[in-house]
Amino acid sequence: MAKFFPKGQIMGFVFSLILTVIAMLVYFTDMSFTTGMVILLVTAFIQAGLQFIVFMHAGETNDKWAIYSNIVYGIGLVVLTVLGSLLILLWDM
Repeated sequence: MAKFFPKGQIMGFVFSLILTVIAMLVYFTDMSFTTGMVILLVTAFIQAGLQFIVFMHAGETNDKWAIYSNIVYGIGLVVLTVLGSLLILLWDM
């Protein structure tokens, strides 16, 4: 019976709830903008990684390293796009 209990998914769900509560605390507490944004970005990236690994089963196939490398490549593209947009729109370069 224990092998049918989705222990990993339950732990992932609880960890997702904890990350959501941390993000909500940023909204409801009076902290500086920079600190709040850093906490939100860190919790968002952890939440995304958790969703990929636990709920989208990214590590359960034989080609899991291809999936992980595609995720890292996608994150790299997002960072470059955001930094490029900031460079053009905010800093007038």
